[in-house]
Amino acid sequence: MTFRRAAVFAALIALIAVAPTSGAPTSARVSVYFLQGEQLVRVTRPGSSPADAVRELIAGPTSQEAARQVRTYVPHGTSIRSVAVVGNIVTLDLSSRFTSGRDPASLLARLAQLVGTATAGDRSLQVQLLIQGKPVSGVFPGVPTESPVTFRYLETPDAPLPPPAREKRLPVDPKLRVVQRRFISLGYLPAGSADARLGPQTQEAILAFQKWERLDRTGVLDTRTRARLRTAARPIPRISMTTGKRAEVLLDRQVALLIDDNRVVSAIAVSTGKPSTPTPPGHYHVYAKIERWWSTPFREWLPWAVPFVGGIAFHEFQIVPTFAASHGCVRQVPAVAHMTYDFADVGMPVDVIARS
Repeated sequence: MTFRRAAVFAALIALIAVAPTSGAPTSARVSVYFLQGEQLVRVTRPGSSPADAVRELIAGPTSQEAARQVRTYVPHGTSIRSVAVVGNIVTLDLSSRFTSGRDPASLLARLAQLVGTATAGDRSLQVQLLIQGKPVSGVFPGVPTESPVTFRYLETPDAPLPPPAREKRLPVDPKLRVVQRRFISLGYLPAGSADARLGPQTQEAILAFQKWERLDRTGVLDTRTRARLRTAARPIPRISMTTGKRAEVLLDRQVALLIDDNRVVSAIAVSTGKPSTPTPPGHYHVYAKIERWWSTPFREWLPWAVPFVGGIAFHEFQIVPTFAASHGCVRQVPAVAHMTYDFADVGMPVDVIARS
């Protein structure tokens, strides 16, 4: 899929509307951008000007939106000093609270929210940000804000797609081939992968097995893991459905199950949303498949993305810890992410389960 097509999908995500604020009916609406997972989502609120939109942004998500893990990175207590629109430039003067904190991800996300909201997603408009009446410099990583910024600029990748990792030629261990065949029979490795080498795919299988069996998540083929492997059974889906392909994400185990006709085809070690940005439990469906997804707020690549609710998706990531650590997405190591992408179909059910 070309980047242009991926950008179209990203635009579709940005147009996902969630429940508006209750109140008196009005025909005039403004667009406000929050986050869900790794992407922006658009909500509409009563209003007719950039100032109205920014005020709604500062007010934050409603309780109904927050229940769906729609969130904001705009600091509480941010205030508007002035808003002016001249030609295609929206000049926003905000209080210093807007630039508080040092977390790069939070700073980038709030800037993307602000630019999207002030321009209603119009990529031809520009935003000049002022803090306490002065231009801002060196605050938002990789984004120069001394001059006006466009939404198009934030949507455009500023780094190349990470190249595939170069695997070292590892030594052959005949004993490991026996273990790999056992993992294949249990659904932790694909058929034909018993190469007797301890590569990334086998290391991921070891960790997935330990997570499913509730062993220590060492990623090492230790004594306890070997002993359990001798008596283990193939993982069983938590929800019983008899036909078709689907996926389950088990938050407590940090494992994803790829299932076909109620049989687990593959069990995968994942890292879901951390406590502050959790992956929301629920029943969803895959709505797109995007080879190269770009996160507009966090400005990073999310290859082999399979989104299933808002900006929340299965995707490849270089760093996949043994615990929940993402912004809400389901991270997978490069060794298996492409496999999930190939398995998934648009419309495929995805169940996110809190306790398995």
